[in-house]
Amino acid sequence: MAKKQARAAQPQYQVDYREIQPFGTLKKLPLALEDNARTQSVATLNQILADTMTLRDLYKKHHWQMSGATFYQLHLLLDKHYEEQAELVDMIAERIMALGGISIAMAPDVAEATKIPRPPKGREDVPSQLARLLEAHEIILRQAHEGADAADEAGDDGTNDLLVSNVIRTNEPQVWFIAEHLAETALVRADR
Repeated sequence: MAKKQARAAQPQYQVDYREIQPFGTLKKLPLALEDNARTQSVATLNQILADTMTLRDLYKKHHWQMSGATFYQLHLLLDKHYEEQAELVDMIAERIMALGGISIAMAPDVAEATKIPRPPKGREDVPSQLARLLEAHEIILRQAHEGADAADEAGDDGTNDLLVSNVIRTNEPQVWFIAEHLAETALVRADR
């Protein structure tokens, strides 16, 4: 008997991998939403998810590679924005799953799907870094506004609420905070 219990404690890590739901399909759930509404929302959310994951990682890249007179302030701000984008990633992915879909998850799939232009591997100057972030935000905000309207028309209040209350309301103030760093103002004023 002791030998049988010891065997049961051994993890069975060599298994045959099997997919239980293909990407792009929906499982049936009693959500009181039509399949076409769920399909539309899942597709929209997966695009926004891929772009949000890209923006999140862009924030971390620039956080690490920041330089210049405002290094400290921007280093902290970009990390704060990274954390907020990471929260959005989780919310968006969980909404996709709650709709019965499959959320995009792996870096190669994100790289293939994102509409955000890829930055160079090297380090860019501060204005270039900030302009890239603003471009990425605009891509996401456009999609979020269009997706919220489409979800509203389809009766998908949960997706509409997520896009308006979370995605838009997180990205808009981040745009404001980043854009203000690109205003042409001197660090020191020399009135004589």
